[in-house]
Amino acid sequence: MKRIGLAASAVLAAACACAQTVVNVTGVGADKKHFSVSVDGAGADAYVRTLRRNLELTGCFAVGMPAAVKITGTVGGTVTAEGAGKRLTAALPAGDAKSLRMEARRMSNAICEAITGQKGFATDQIAFVSRKGPSNSELCVCYPDGQDVRMVTSDGKAAVGPRWKDADTLFYTGFLNGGPQIWELNTATGARTPRWNFKGLSTGATVSPDGKQAAVILSFQGNPELYVIDLVAGRWRRLTNTPAASEGQPSWSPDGGKIVYVSDETRHPQLYVIDVATKEKRRITSRGSQNVDPDWGADGLVAYITKQGGQSRVAVMDPRGTDASARPVTAPGSWEHPSWARDGRHIVAGRDKALFVVDTREEGGDEPRQVFKASGNWITPSWMR
Repeated sequence: MKRIGLAASAVLAAACACAQTVVNVTGVGADKKHFSVSVDGAGADAYVRTLRRNLELTGCFAVGMPAAVKITGTVGGTVTAEGAGKRLTAALPAGDAKSLRMEARRMSNAICEAITGQKGFATDQIAFVSRKGPSNSELCVCYPDGQDVRMVTSDGKAAVGPRWKDADTLFYTGFLNGGPQIWELNTATGARTPRWNFKGLSTGATVSPDGKQAAVILSFQGNPELYVIDLVAGRWRRLTNTPAASEGQPSWSPDGGKIVYVSDETRHPQLYVIDVATKEKRRITSRGSQNVDPDWGADGLVAYITKQGGQSRVAVMDPRGTDASARPVTAPGSWEHPSWARDGRHIVAGRDKALFVVDTREEGGDEPRQVFKASGNWITPSWMR
């Protein structure tokens, strides 16, 4: 597999160059936790930089003093985090910078979950598209800290809509054979295969929480409609029937019983929820000129893009109600395609050709943090969870 390119690599290398071996992490506000980190040995800089970045991304930690919890250790030995009534110890094997960054991500997750009870997401990769032209885009992956960016396709063709099937595998729509096909790609090995080959449009494939079904948008029977496909037997079932409209962008509920999707039945894209068993559907948005890009998080909230006054913003809502109670979590701008992290608090979303981690917390949430800074057009992120 190819690296993402000189521009991204140079920026990421420069971002890492200024880190120190000792980092102090302190609280801003009553809910922030105070940490200090002191790790020595060969490669300690890479470990400390990554640990610092990931602790900050959780929204629970910030740089400064004093320290209530101390993290100490040596590369080639162990690392211990002690304080706040907790004591965590993990092996820290000697290795190259990449392996030390991964160890730091694991430690960040352990600290976050032990100290705050919030799920860690540092080891959960983000898949996204590097768009180079109308018919040329490639799939890439990186970690939330913006490091270890990899290009996982290099076809010179359009590749769109990546969604994680499991920890290693993506579904996406590719145009390698001319028309759109849904492909299954192993991001670790690069192995891939066309998963389904329906006539017409095939897009939006997203796997159910139990891993047994995929929701897919297909047009082989006419206009684009929502279907579910059994991943083992291959049997498909049509859920929507809207001859004068098009459906798109499905996302499963946490229990796998419902799907939120987009339909333009009213000539303006809006969000609907459909029961997979009964096919009963309900419109859940009405405010704004369009509501698109839904993602149903593990905690039950739907993040989506709402467009009002010519600008877009990320909002979250409880899909059991309507968007009358929806809450915006970003300022207006060019936001697109939010995707939840496993903690139910953060999302990754695109804006102005870049990717940002957004804290959706109503009070005390951090400002959006850019995942990495590099020239290009980085769009449609999907966060593994």
